[in-house]
Amino acid sequence: MRTDESADRTLLARAAGGDGSAFAAIHDRHVRPVYWQAYTVLRDADAAQEVAQDTFLTLWRRIDSVRIVDESVLPWLLTTARYTALNAGRRLSVVRDRAAPLDDAAPPAAAPSPEDEVLAAEVRTIIAEAVSALSPTDQRLYRLCVEGEQTYERAAAEVGVTHAAVRNRVSRLRGRLRADLSTLREQS
Repeated sequence: MRTDESADRTLLARAAGGDGSAFAAIHDRHVRPVYWQAYTVLRDADAAQEVAQDTFLTLWRRIDSVRIVDESVLPWLLTTARYTALNAGRRLSVVRDRAAPLDDAAPPAAAPSPEDEVLAAEVRTIIAEAVSALSPTDQRLYRLCVEGEQTYERAAAEVGVTHAAVRNRVSRLRGRLRADLSTLREQS
């Protein structure tokens, strides 16, 4: 349970006032899910790292206009990371297209390395196993709130539970996924 002192809303307000340690706390708390959101879109570790950095830079630049959802800045960060990653992916494909001469047949884009493919498959497997071990309600909430980026309010209405129940359940399942994925990171 977060105290008022460590709630994202409080940290964000302190960061907006120039408190670098508050911004660092937000970064440390949310950098992993932001990275994995970008990685899900780009399937490239380096590009996902850059998108994560850009996402937090955007947070810093727009800190006064960021919308907190359910006392968390994470939904805003994940949405920003997703769109930043989509834009980065489009820019990368445009750069590749422009770099290729029109009269020469360009070689196909480099395939992901075997290591990247293995890591991505392991991540997908861990997530799928963790999600399949959830109750049917939690699985549905995962699909709505994490994969589908629905608000907790809409998910609560759709599933027929309270807003607080959605928030608590999604928080628990995100924590579980983080723990499952951190073991993979430690192994690699």
